[in-house]
Amino acid sequence: MKKRNIKASLYLSLFVMAVVIYGCRKNEILDTENPNAVTPDSFWNTEEDAVKGIVGAYSPFTHIWYYSRFEIFLSDYRDDVVNAFGTSERTAAGSFNGVSTSNGAFWVWSTMFQGITRANEVLANVPEIEMNGDTKNNILGEAYFIRAFNYFNLLNNWKNVPLITDPISELENPKSLLQEDPAKVWAQIESDLMNAEELLPDSWPTQYTGRVTAGAAIGLLGKVYLYQGKDSEAKTEFLKIMDGRYELMADYSANFTQAFENNKESLFEIQLVNDGSQGWGGDAPGTGKGAAFHPDIAPKGFTGQDGMRINQWVLDLFLDERTVNDEIDPRAFTTLFFDTDEVTNYEGKELKSVTYGEKSYQDVYPGEDGVWGNKWLDIAFGEYTGSQDKGWHQSGNNLRLLRYSDILLMFAEAEFNLSGSSQPALDAINEVRARVDMPAFTSITMQDIEDERVKELSLERTRYFDLLRWDKVQSRIVANPEFKSESGGTSSYKPGKEYIDIPQNEIDANPNFKHNPGY
Repeated sequence: MKKRNIKASLYLSLFVMAVVIYGCRKNEILDTENPNAVTPDSFWNTEEDAVKGIVGAYSPFTHIWYYSRFEIFLSDYRDDVVNAFGTSERTAAGSFNGVSTSNGAFWVWSTMFQGITRANEVLANVPEIEMNGDTKNNILGEAYFIRAFNYFNLLNNWKNVPLITDPISELENPKSLLQEDPAKVWAQIESDLMNAEELLPDSWPTQYTGRVTAGAAIGLLGKVYLYQGKDSEAKTEFLKIMDGRYELMADYSANFTQAFENNKESLFEIQLVNDGSQGWGGDAPGTGKGAAFHPDIAPKGFTGQDGMRINQWVLDLFLDERTVNDEIDPRAFTTLFFDTDEVTNYEGKELKSVTYGEKSYQDVYPGEDGVWGNKWLDIAFGEYTGSQDKGWHQSGNNLRLLRYSDILLMFAEAEFNLSGSSQPALDAINEVRARVDMPAFTSITMQDIEDERVKELSLERTRYFDLLRWDKVQSRIVANPEFKSESGGTSSYKPGKEYIDIPQNEIDANPNFKHNPGY
């Protein structure tokens, strides 16, 4: 229901936003006004306009150029977990072969800025609308969050980006923009999230489930601090939401199925929809807003795309430990499809290694021993026999981007950095482990925290950026070319290529923009 309610006003909102933004441009040919045209002056006048505007700002998240599909090539496909097949723009960033003319990278960049542009329009215009005060504050909080979230992604992918906080129509000369000092962009993100924390509600009425809350802003702000090494500030933010408002789901796998979307563990997730629309894109009626990245995760033989496999070290990490019942970590079965006859009894179920059609590993790959992806595919819920049975967008399984277990593990990391293997750090990481029947730690190292993040969060768009902030891209990926053997290894690496190059379109349009180091 929540997806339909959000989507019901989405298409009209998108149309209006497009017309408004277009209307910001001066018509040099005709000076006469069209009384039927929607312009900034005629649009931003009512509470209904404000709601349409913020819904339009959410829309880029579900664009196929962003989280519906292409973002995965700039996150999971770049880490040491995924070994992607083929050499194309989808695998280029992961093997340090990316170029400034890559469509894939430019598409993601442009869609992130599309979200920022729409958030800027909301922040500039909604304060002047006469409307309910709480509703206004909530909408402004959403816009601050959306802008901050997109800038967080831009910084971690491109690092040297322009900082735009005004509507495009108010920029005297867009070609005079500079790539901002990353420290100033981090500061803007912090400021935006502080504002969001103050303005957002703790929860929404049921019909608005999926819109961001104060808890999401707090959690993201803590993450932003942690990424900058501000451990004390990060810890303070995490503690705010370790107050009982969020809890771990009893069953780990419930976080990756359409049946349990927007659950008590979720702080922020992308609201995907399987409504039968299969069109390419995502910002107009009839375009798909489902989980089009599933074909890029699905095991070989269950996808029409090149796809990928999982590197063996990930399975080995799972198998290095046993549960308190001497069984395989339940998270292994949710995350991976691998060759085993073992089962794990967990939450009243007998977990086995199966893929689409409930097929076992040897049913699919007799005599083989590779490791494949399984998380997100929601096989039992959808009763699919492959990742594209009903087209690109067959699954509406939401993409969870910030979960409470991640908050606990980030808190454990911040606390460890401050105080070592303290009781609060142990309590946080052991809460995550207890959910999946793993034995409690009596002491921890940073490596324990890193390993736990792999087992808990693989294929959740976090691992590459963990390695980046830990300064381990070279030691974990570049120094292990076998992790990228299916797409040519890592010999193209040069210092600086941890980040993606600035899109050539932007450099051509603005003489102030420079390529990133290494390119």
